[in-house]
Amino acid sequence: MDASAAIPARRGAEGALERSRALARPAVRAAVERLPVRVRHLAGYHLGWWDRDGLPPAGSQGKGVRAALTLLSCEAIGGSRAAALPAAVAVELVHHASLLHDDIIGGDRIRRGHPALWAAFGVPASILAGDALFFLATQVLHEADGPLAATGLARLNGAVQDLIDGEYADVLFQDRPDVPVAETQTMSQAKTGALMAAACELGALAAGARLARVEDLRAFGAHLGAAFHLADDLLGIWGEPAVTGKPRGGDLSASKKSGPIAYALASGTPAADALARLLAGSGPLSEAHLGQAVALVEATGAHTWALDKALRHTPTAGDHLEAAAPEPLAAAELTALAYLVTGRDR
Repeated sequence: MDASAAIPARRGAEGALERSRALARPAVRAAVERLPVRVRHLAGYHLGWWDRDGLPPAGSQGKGVRAALTLLSCEAIGGSRAAALPAAVAVELVHHASLLHDDIIGGDRIRRGHPALWAAFGVPASILAGDALFFLATQVLHEADGPLAATGLARLNGAVQDLIDGEYADVLFQDRPDVPVAETQTMSQAKTGALMAAACELGALAAGARLARVEDLRAFGAHLGAAFHLADDLLGIWGEPAVTGKPRGGDLSASKKSGPIAYALASGTPAADALARLLAGSGPLSEAHLGQAVALVEATGAHTWALDKALRHTPTAGDHLEAAAPEPLAAAELTALAYLVTGRDR
C-alpha cells in the first residue's frame, strides 16, 4: 500500500471497527451480565465499563479487532453479521480471558493506562475472572445455532489450547539465555495467530462457507496474527507509554525473548554480546540499563528485521483472502483492517 492510500485505508479500518463494536459490545455485555455479580464486577472493571468502585467511566475498552474479523469474515462469504455475532462474542471473551492471565504471568501492572485487574483486586480474583470468561465463551457458542455450536466450538477450543501452549512457551523462553528466532515465530503463531485465525474461521463457518473458503479465511487470520504479534513485539520495546499504556522497553525488563530480542541476541554482532551480558545480570534492569538495552537491540538491526517480517505476512494474508472469493466491500474492510493492526498504514 502506497502513502496516498494510507489515510483512506485507516478511515476504512476505523469505520469497520466502529460498526463492529456497535454490534459486538452490547452482545459481549449481555453475555457478561450472566456471570455471578462479584465475578461480573471484576470482568466489567477489566473491560473498562467501570472503575473498581463500579463508577463509570474507567477507560478504554479496546479496539475489538477480533470481533471485527469474525463479523467481516462472515460478510465476506455473503453471510449476515447477526449470524456471526455469537462467534464474535466468544472470540472477544477468550481474548480478554487470555489478557487477564497474561498480565499475571508477565507481571504487567498496567492495562490500557489503568491498574491491571490483578494489581487492583489481587491475583486470585484475576485468575478466576479469566476462567469465568473462558467458560462463558464456550457457553455462548454452545447455545448458538448451526455449525457454530458443533464445529465452531471445537475449533475455538483448539485455538485456546494453542494459545495456552504459546503462552507457556513464552514463559519458558524467559529462563533461556538464547532462543532460536524460529521458535519465537512458532510461539507467536500459537499465542496470537491461533485466535485471529479462529476468529476468521468462525465467521466463515457462521456464513455456511465451503471448507476451502473457511480454510482460506483461517489462513488469512493466521498470517494477520503473525504480523500483529511482530508489530506488538516492536511496541514492547520501542512503544511510547502514552500510546501503549505500558513502560517503554517492557519486554526487555521482563526478560522476554520476543522475536526482535531473539534476533538481536543471535545476530553475532558486538551489540549482541553486550546485550547478552546486560540481560544476564541479576535483578531487574535499571532505567539507565534499560535504555542501553533498547539501543543495543536497535543496533543489531532487530527493529528493521521485525518490521520487514511483519510486512511480509500482510500481502500473504491478502492472497488467502483473495482466494476465498470474498464479497468486495467486506474484503476491502478486512484488507484495511489488516494494514491498520500491523501498523503498515502509518
